[in-house]
Amino acid sequence: MPVFEAWDVVKVPFPYADRPIRQRRPALVVAANDLQAAHGLLWVVMITSAENRGWLGDVGVSDLAYAGLPADSVVRTAKIATIEAKDAERLGSLPLADRLIVDECIRGGLARATQ
Repeated sequence: MPVFEAWDVVKVPFPYADRPIRQRRPALVVAANDLQAAHGLLWVVMITSAENRGWLGDVGVSDLAYAGLPADSVVRTAKIATIEAKDAERLGSLPLADRLIVDECIRGGLARATQ
């Protein structure tokens, strides 16, 4: 099984919150390492088309080729899921500048959720 790292862009069967289906789509790994080693799991956030209606916390992907994405995309930090690492396929990596913004959005969202 491939070993994934935080900031890898992967294709996974991402679960929907409002539908009982999963669709193979790009996602961003935000936690791997010990989680993958101990349980075979990854925490990922959704990546979606930039054409979709924007959400609070969306972060544009600045370098599509580096990320392995075919079209303008955003990281949707509000949609996080746990998936099995064996179902993931690496596409690329999120550019460094985008990582800093995604990190701020996720940390801010978690801080607000615990208040």
